[in-house]
Amino acid sequence: MRRRAQIAAALALAALCLAAPAALAVKPDEVLPDKALEARARALSAQLRCLVCQNESIDESDASFARDLRLMIRRELVAGWSDARIVDGLVHDYGQFILLRPRFEPATWALWGAPALVVAFAGLAVALRARRSAPASSTDEAPLGAAEEAELRRLIDGAAAPAGRELT
Repeated sequence: MRRRAQIAAALALAALCLAAPAALAVKPDEVLPDKALEARARALSAQLRCLVCQNESIDESDASFARDLRLMIRRELVAGWSDARIVDGLVHDYGQFILLRPRFEPATWALWGAPALVVAFAGLAVALRARRSAPASSTDEAPLGAAEEAELRRLIDGAAAPAGRELT
């Protein structure tokens, strides 16, 4: 019974930890009265990196920098700016690093291609290592000559004969 209580407590703690990101850092005074603009602001905030926290979006971050960016995005949305114009302005000011998913362009090809190259080189290294450590196959050996075949036949025939009897 005690084990069940421990498991239930662990599951409850895990559920709380998983639900924590849902309680985003957006304060009530930041929320726009227009639901459509607020939805756009939240979508934009979710794709922008907090440069203080670095692994959180500005929507999730409590840093003052993230709050300033959230407020700026909302002001620009109210002013009628498009999502693309807002993101382009932030990329111009802070570089591609502000995007949680950087754009696929020549400057970021190495970023996007590096994982595939690492996997390809690792596969090549494993294949070369396996090839070097594999035993030589029997097809690499030269065929037996006539004298060797005769000797082999004599040994095989001698081993098959019962003790004290010769095969003819």
